[in-house]
Amino acid sequence: MWFKNLSVYRFTEDFTLTPAEFEEKLEQMPFRPCAAQQEMSFGWTAPLGRNSEQRVHTTNGFMMVCAKVEEKVLPAAVINEMVQEKIQEAEDRENRKLSKKERTAIKEEICFELLPRAFTFSRKTYAYIDPKNGWLIVDSPSAKKAEDLISNLRKCLGSLPVVPPITQEKPVAVMTRWLITQDTPGDITIEDECELRSPGDEGGIVRCKRHDLSLPEIKNHLDTGKQVIKLAINWADRIACIVDENLSIKRLKFLDLVQDQVADIETQDETEQFDADFSIMSLELSTFLPRLIELFGGEHKS
Repeated sequence: MWFKNLSVYRFTEDFTLTPAEFEEKLEQMPFRPCAAQQEMSFGWTAPLGRNSEQRVHTTNGFMMVCAKVEEKVLPAAVINEMVQEKIQEAEDRENRKLSKKERTAIKEEICFELLPRAFTFSRKTYAYIDPKNGWLIVDSPSAKKAEDLISNLRKCLGSLPVVPPITQEKPVAVMTRWLITQDTPGDITIEDECELRSPGDEGGIVRCKRHDLSLPEIKNHLDTGKQVIKLAINWADRIACIVDENLSIKRLKFLDLVQDQVADIETQDETEQFDADFSIMSLELSTFLPRLIELFGGEHKS
């Protein structure tokens, strides 16, 4: 289980629940498939999937959870065609134009009839809590999906005092400085991707991929006032990722030095492999995240 994106949150108070207590809280909202007339279903499921019934998977004190959402899909083209046919039939029968309210009622009736036969799709979002160091990490590039997961955790726990971390220096300012000077801390290497934006609400955006970011053309953009809002970096030849202006991590990769550790561990089945991957990943991130915060001047304490 390797996370590919990180939405990072800081606990403002200690997380004190034991794994067993955490498990009990999540049992209030187990995942169940959509009922016949239900459009969407949300709940907690076992991170290990069918290999386990535990909704909290614990390794070395890190606690992983998995949120599952199932939604029904009604093709818009099919609905619109059926709605128009029904409206036409009603207008021909009554020899008048239907009101907006009547048209809406027909659409709702058709959706209600189709729901039991609708296609369903599901998605899972994983997250883990590091109680010792005070982190909540959600494997999602979308702030909305991360906030949805947190909101549902709060429903189960009563409260969840987490906030996005705020650093002393703005990531935009630091990453722009790195690119202008081509001077980074010793454990950070700039890679071949960035996104630049001009100041202002409607500022122009330049995206560079597979590009030498030390070339003069990049500096020209920076000299005109553009700032770095996304930057691909390599940390100590252990992690590669894209850092954005909100300290979200995208396209996270654990490099050979980390993967070699995984290869050295002998596992007997999927459960042991999941455990080994989670253990190495969480320990690696427990070192990387404080360093990331430090790169931007440390945490801003309110």
